[in-house]
Amino acid sequence: MAVNATFRFYEELNDFLKKPYRKKAFMHTFNGLTTVKDAIESMGVPHTEIDLITVNGNPVDFNYRVMENDTIAVYPVYESLDISPVQLLRKKVLREPKFILDVHLGKLARYLRMAGFDCLYDKYYNDPEIIRLSLKQKRIILTRDKGILKNGKVSRGMFVWSDSPKKQFGEVIARLQLENFIHPFTRCTGCNEGIIQVEKDKITDQLQPLTRKYFSVFYQCTGCKKIYWEGSHFTRMKQFMNEYQECP
Repeated sequence: MAVNATFRFYEELNDFLKKPYRKKAFMHTFNGLTTVKDAIESMGVPHTEIDLITVNGNPVDFNYRVMENDTIAVYPVYESLDISPVQLLRKKVLREPKFILDVHLGKLARYLRMAGFDCLYDKYYNDPEIIRLSLKQKRIILTRDKGILKNGKVSRGMFVWSDSPKKQFGEVIARLQLENFIHPFTRCTGCNEGIIQVEKDKITDQLQPLTRKYFSVFYQCTGCKKIYWEGSHFTRMKQFMNEYQECP
């Protein structure tokens, strides 16, 4: 039995659609009954990108069965429209945002760690391992692979559009509204563990001569023991972080 329904996708969700269907209402036909989640993902939109679905003006969950002549509106996560009176598909605010990133986003992982975010990244993680760790540790999946976000087990995820690591960082901060969660230089960019200040005389033998001569304040990773100091790179990255950090 064929089922016909009218769909309208809003804002950045249109980027997942084929050009003829973007930013307008369109009719779609299905063979037999299908859930609204499966219907939407068949058009290329991952369910993790969606914050609200309404059918004939009423909010529904992903398990709603599409009926003949339904009018379905689909809104993205953190849409600017005031939809507070209705039930969203997930909580709006994340108390402790934690991430796991796919193989394509290694540089983004370093930027997020530099901003203080807990980020798992390993170029050898495959999709099942990423999904397993996301579920076990309640981590948001950041990916350039739409396929992983369509997996029915995934509840937290975001597709990253930009090819530039710095722009990717800004994209994540803006879309997930993380400005007031940024705590720069509190986490190791290499291993993801915390950083603490360390006395210079305890690490003197590990410093290069010029570093030992011109710098006096040092920090060390509690995990891999990498040493950090406030050199020229620190100044540049501090300016970069300040562009995104919410002022008190």
